[in-house]
Amino acid sequence: MKSCYRFILVILLSSCSNMKTITNTPSRDGGFDKQGHRGCRGLMPENTIPAMLHALELNVTTLELDVVITKDKQVVLSHEPFFNHEIATKPDGALVTEAEEKSLNIFHMPYDEVKRFDVGLRPHPRFPQQQKNAAYKPLLRDLFDSIAVYLQSHKRPQPYFNIETKCLPVTDDIFHPKPEEFVELLMAVIREKKMEQWVIIQSFDFRTLQYLHQHYPNIKTAMLIEDDDQRGIEKQIESLGFMPTIYSPHYSLVNKQLISYCHQRKIKVIPWTVNTKEEIEQLKTMGVDGIISDYPNLF
Repeated sequence: MKSCYRFILVILLSSCSNMKTITNTPSRDGGFDKQGHRGCRGLMPENTIPAMLHALELNVTTLELDVVITKDKQVVLSHEPFFNHEIATKPDGALVTEAEEKSLNIFHMPYDEVKRFDVGLRPHPRFPQQQKNAAYKPLLRDLFDSIAVYLQSHKRPQPYFNIETKCLPVTDDIFHPKPEEFVELLMAVIREKKMEQWVIIQSFDFRTLQYLHQHYPNIKTAMLIEDDDQRGIEKQIESLGFMPTIYSPHYSLVNKQLISYCHQRKIKVIPWTVNTKEEIEQLKTMGVDGIISDYPNLF
């Protein structure tokens, strides 16, 4: 009888161990982080749930996305805090024009109004491979829910979510709340859905990351660096004030010296936005820890 109990205990412990692996460990290509930019912008309408689900079908390990805030304080997937003329169609079927796009300010709209705009049917001038589907800008909480359902039904490992806060000092209280409120609204959704360990918060606006570091020190952070930032990595990190989890520059800035500098300080290097097979392979050979791409099918 005792040997029978021991056998059952071994089976139970083994099952628990397997469950932990499925729940907490994303599938990794030798530790390499494959990030789908805005889901998979080259293949599907950006920052939409269909784009995120398709990226998972392509075995990305991280879903990269952007968020903005609505008038009624909802956290919504969108690269701009307005309706971009390249992708948006108004509720009456008229195309959004470049002249009017910034007047269609999401920060001044309740989400019920935002959801009425289509962002998936209009052919994208820069991404001819992009499939066209009726789509709208989803709530972050709805994205989390949709991904959870997909993972359960397809037996897929949990991905990370690399979430960019779309804010700048010059547009505080015009296109978005100040960083403190922005971060608190974002973290409220993340905590509600119990996604703290699965998110990375990235930003060009270091105020976001500094507030996170002070108030939510366990949240992973990524500093985004433009190709025209001439300060150099030491000055950039000095201005941030702490060591981020990830240094995420434009891919043209990456070299072996930069990678060595980051790795010596236990900072991962994940450049954006790398859209050819050749460049992906070159950067992998150089030693980057991951890549953000519009075309995750190239991985």
